[in-house]
Amino acid sequence: MPVGKVRFYDAEKGFGFLVKEGGGDVYVRANALPPGVTTLKPGQKVEFGVVAGRKGEQALSLTLLETPPSLSKASRKRPEQLAVLTEDLIKLLDGIGAGYRRGRHPDAKHAQRVAQVLRAVADELEL
Repeated sequence: MPVGKVRFYDAEKGFGFLVKEGGGDVYVRANALPPGVTTLKPGQKVEFGVVAGRKGEQALSLTLLETPPSLSKASRKRPEQLAVLTEDLIKLLDGIGAGYRRGRHPDAKHAQRVAQVLRAVADELEL
């Protein structure tokens, strides 16, 4: 079976192109993807069967050999940066908690700042 990499894949349209190791493009449709796989990422290494189609080669029964590194994980902050971010969040939440114990809601500016830090920490945790 030929081996290649994903050059392009559009999950919404349900098709894309692979590049064989020896060269040449191969058309791939969504129905050639393995069960449970809905999309392919550029650079992803795959193995596939080939059949001659009307406009060239088409991939059949695609098998994923490896996944490319996640771009979001590659851009992840260092643990030291996250420690500072988490400590800032704790201080901000302590301030809000103290206000609530006194029967007060935080002012809009403070609440917005806390929400921004919470989103930043949540984004980093979801990677």
